[in-house]
Amino acid sequence: MAWKTFFTVFATIFVGEVGDKTQLATLLYASDIKTSKWLVFAGAALALVLTSFLAVLAGGFIGQHVSERTLRWIAGLGFIAVGVWTLVST
Repeated sequence: MAWKTFFTVFATIFVGEVGDKTQLATLLYASDIKTSKWLVFAGAALALVLTSFLAVLAGGFIGQHVSERTLRWIAGLGFIAVGVWTLVST
């Protein structure tokens, strides 16, 4: 198993998810005293697993049709655009 890839993906996704909208929404659902914390956890975990699965499928498909260099440029420009949008929208 390629542990370097595993830990790189884990760290990237973990850091990206900490404090994002999804985590805040999960926190709000779990804050309801009448709501089962395990059901909130299971629902949030399943949603993240499913969206990750769809991303892997899409990435595999796109990777077969678009060069890795082009994908890196698109991803980099996308992150820059999100950063600029975040700074400008506040």
